[in-house]
Amino acid sequence: MKFLPLLWSSLWRKKTRTVFTLLSIFVAFLLFGLLMAIRTAFTFGVDIAGLDRLVLIHKVSLIMPLPVSYLERLEATEGVALATHNTWFGGVYQDPSNFFAQIVVEPEPFMQIYPEFRLPPEQMAAWLADRQGAVVGVDLAKRFGWKIGDRVPIQGTIWQPKQGSVWEFNIVGLYDGDPGVDKTQFLFRYDYLDENRRQGAGLVGWYVVKIADASQAQQMAARFDDMFANSSAETKTTTEKGFVEGFAKQVGDIGAIMIAILAAVLFTMLLVTANTMAQSVRERTSEMGVLKTLGFSNVSILGLVIGESVLIAIIGGGLGLLAAWLFIREGDPTGGMLPVFMLPPRDLTIGIVLVAVLGVVAGLLPAISAMQLRITDALRRA
Repeated sequence: MKFLPLLWSSLWRKKTRTVFTLLSIFVAFLLFGLLMAIRTAFTFGVDIAGLDRLVLIHKVSLIMPLPVSYLERLEATEGVALATHNTWFGGVYQDPSNFFAQIVVEPEPFMQIYPEFRLPPEQMAAWLADRQGAVVGVDLAKRFGWKIGDRVPIQGTIWQPKQGSVWEFNIVGLYDGDPGVDKTQFLFRYDYLDENRRQGAGLVGWYVVKIADASQAQQMAARFDDMFANSSAETKTTTEKGFVEGFAKQVGDIGAIMIAILAAVLFTMLLVTANTMAQSVRERTSEMGVLKTLGFSNVSILGLVIGESVLIAIIGGGLGLLAAWLFIREGDPTGGMLPVFMLPPRDLTIGIVLVAVLGVVAGLLPAISAMQLRITDALRRA
């Protein structure tokens, strides 16, 4: 701490250069935070997906439906703890830009299979008592100002009602969830859909099966696919983790893209910071000689230069991470396209480590150069 005033004065020797270097590092780590949040948004289900949950979809495509009769055969299979089905609804609320996921489910098995979704018992009871009842995520309710008791009309697109084109729902519950859970979904009952749609009776979108032993996932998946082989609707089964990863990668390997961008940005910042420190050391050659004359050891000189580099990285990078965190904590800026918009503690920790690494690496070569400088050579250049 006794060298901090010396580091601070050295840092602001060239104010304009220091300010621009700080701004460059600030932007780099602001970008780091935002890109990590976007990466998390695209892969939000991967980290929480259960290895003991298998997903069965149509072998041809996810958009192809499956018969609801498959449920009984799945439930009767040895090793199956619980099975249910979900269906994508795809309706429109007020305006097509108001996008959010509407999933048709069986309430009780859905909540049992997904314990990370939290719904108060009294709201669960209300859902079971009302065929038109819907449960919505707390983030979605906040977005539209919905509350329990509201009646919500949704325009049918994939599934049309027998009367008119609008489906009516009563909001009977607001679910919350563990970190990483999508809290922007609109969940309603399958029996209401099946009894009131014009076509498609007895069809579902996909099945979710909870198995008793996660280590048997591969064998169980093969058993399910063999069970429905040569039928009119053959299946393709994978773990829920694999299903979510595959779904996310339909738009590209987001993780690899983000990492590539960040690697390029951080490497550029490394060069910028290293160049700043090299110039600073060259300009202070005589000062380094004086410090050595006053008794500063080579190790002390090394520490001073690296300390200055780390200090500039901490100020710029720390402010960048703080700005990213403050922006991200306000929630999804896209109005529903990134339902889980958050900066995980793991990525925040990685950012802090990168700040320190950037400071040390950028200052290492200039510091070694300053350490090896001889007093006579330094004073001769004065």
